[in-house]
Amino acid sequence: MSEKIYGQFDLETIEKLADIINAKELSELTITDGDKTITIKGKRNIPAPAPMPMMPPMGMPPVGAPAPMGGEAPAPAAAVSGTKVTAPIVGTFYAAPSPDSKPFVKVGDRIKKGDVIFIIESMKVMSEVPSEFDGVVKEICVNNGDAVEFGQTVMILE
Repeated sequence: MSEKIYGQFDLETIEKLADIINAKELSELTITDGDKTITIKGKRNIPAPAPMPMMPPMGMPPVGAPAPMGGEAPAPAAAVSGTKVTAPIVGTFYAAPSPDSKPFVKVGDRIKKGDVIFIIESMKVMSEVPSEFDGVVKEICVNNGDAVEFGQTVMILE
């Protein structure tokens, strides 16, 4: 018969729990059996996840964003006439709510502030993106299914 520690759990059980903590890189494991409870803490000091940075308002690049690669200078803002609609998050651009549906908007459509104009899928979550402006769709700058970066111009309104 195994020796009980403090009348609760045997040494073999505690060693198995410790092995689980190490194998799974857990910081702590608590087991309750009726009125018996044991907490085993791992050796590793796993830091808490870093807080998510706040997202800048739509259309503004994140602070400290890297310059474009390839030595190319960014196009001057005056080269694009109209209002840029940018991706609010990193993800996949979808022009329609489903593959067999018509797109939310197409070039030439008049839209109002608050109208859903596209979807971005990020981490298996579909996020509808409403327009922040009234206008007419002048250009759609990405194709359905394209990956988009935060702040990337998705469409231009007149």
